[in-house]
Amino acid sequence: MPTTLLMLPPQTPTTRAWATRLAGALPELSIVVAETEADGARAVGDADAAFGTMPDAMLGKARRLRWLQAPQAAPPAGYYTQALIAHPVVVTNFREIYNDHIGAHIMAFVLAFARGLHDYIPRQIRREWRPEPLDTGVVHLPGATALIVGVGGIGAEAARLAAAFGMHVIGVDARRREAPPGVLKLDGPDALDSLLPLADFVILTVPHTPATEGFMNRARFRQMKRTAFFINIGRGRTTRLDDLVEALRAGEIAGAGLDVFEQEPLPAEHPLWAMPGVLITPHTAGHGPHLDDRRFEILLDNCRRFLAGQPLRNVVDKASWF
Repeated sequence: MPTTLLMLPPQTPTTRAWATRLAGALPELSIVVAETEADGARAVGDADAAFGTMPDAMLGKARRLRWLQAPQAAPPAGYYTQALIAHPVVVTNFREIYNDHIGAHIMAFVLAFARGLHDYIPRQIRREWRPEPLDTGVVHLPGATALIVGVGGIGAEAARLAAAFGMHVIGVDARRREAPPGVLKLDGPDALDSLLPLADFVILTVPHTPATEGFMNRARFRQMKRTAFFINIGRGRTTRLDDLVEALRAGEIAGAGLDVFEQEPLPAEHPLWAMPGVLITPHTAGHGPHLDDRRFEILLDNCRRFLAGQPLRNVVDKASWF
């Protein structure tokens, strides 16, 4: 029986094109494109591998399934169900495809705060010519410390860029043991509370997991310097927005650059929209060219590895969701 890859619904022009390209590149792999959930349920019993999101009811019928390629770098909460965690299937994801785009976005926030754009942009809207006094309103980056929370591919790229501006970069990470280029000191998550008071920029790149949900809270904002800036481009549910609002109102931190939020879209009436010192982008840090090409390259490479019995790329710790 041929090795079968099931493309789970919903289908898009992109996923259909991927199926055609995979079939051409790997004739020994049988590709089944399920247009509906009913199609997927009928085909899943013979599938050795699958791409997409698999409901628990369908997973229960997956007699041969050994590999599931998640459709995102960090699927939303609910993807890693207890049934999927308990199932022996290996799950892989699309991490590493956003490193350059999100690294640049992080530095856009850092540079904007360092040069006072969070103050000057509102003045521009008001047509107000009011420069800050000489030698004020600027963070001199060669004298500043960036704490990167989550030094994976994105965090490592942000560290490289920050170091190129002369910043002192430190980091915490749950898995990495050796500091990548640009990171002068790397610790585990237990060191976070002791490092927060040292940072001029606290940069979150961590995924949403059971361990990170809501971990940036009022107590941790109070540990930061009052002159420090908080940047979150990881996942919105890592940060309690009500606590962030209160910390900003109390002057416990200087500002925040946010691309992700507990609730998305961020409601129009939310106070963060109008707060001084806050820069907001609508979950666009990962936007940029070549992403679908990068996704397909990982999918194709993993198909080749799967057929050859080789280790897969981007294997997920299902219980930790990343």
